[in-house]
Amino acid sequence: MDIKNLFLGDGDWHFMVEVALRTAIMFVTIILVLRISGKRGVRQLTLFEVAIILGLGSAAGDPMFQEDIPIFQAFVVFAIVMGIYKTLTWMAAKSLRVHRMLEGQELVVVENSVFNVKNEDRDFSTLEFFAELRNQSVEHLGQVRTAVLEVDGTMSVLFYADDEVRFGLPLFPQNYKEADLSSDPGVLACMHCGCTQAYKAVLLGSTCPRCNHQKWAVALKTKRIT
Repeated sequence: MDIKNLFLGDGDWHFMVEVALRTAIMFVTIILVLRISGKRGVRQLTLFEVAIILGLGSAAGDPMFQEDIPIFQAFVVFAIVMGIYKTLTWMAAKSLRVHRMLEGQELVVVENSVFNVKNEDRDFSTLEFFAELRNQSVEHLGQVRTAVLEVDGTMSVLFYADDEVRFGLPLFPQNYKEADLSSDPGVLACMHCGCTQAYKAVLLGSTCPRCNHQKWAVALKTKRIT
């Protein structure tokens, strides 16, 4: 095995010094450009922001170690990308339609303690949504008045006051399971949409009146512990 070729390839140690200098220059440039963009920190990114970062990353990465790509070309790419970014951001601030085209639209997932069945084509799984709520100390949907999936992937939740908590679909694995209907467990919650029904109502018509699914879990009415 040729160790020199493995680590250096066709270059030499002088070029490694140049790579170090190129890397330092591009790294500082990235920091400056991100500061100019107005970003204060890192959070979950929208698709528009991901596209910007991918463009900047490619423009910054190649000149770091490719000798035939001058740094000035990367500066030109940075200037164009940031110009497009600033222009589209300004347009988005002026127009809600442009904003939603670039960033997407927030999605109401829970209304009044039940899933919004109008959004059944949602692009996230129920278990992922359960995990988001569990991370906010939510035990069941009866504690939730409204939950909105934001365009950056985060979840915004409004809760009921303790004296307004309803029966709701449990979110933790030990309780999110099909109920035994051979005896009266009390109030039941549809495992698909969260609709709650009394035990006798479920026996009379086993399908959920909101979504027509047939699996039920025992509903909870515990207060939220923060």
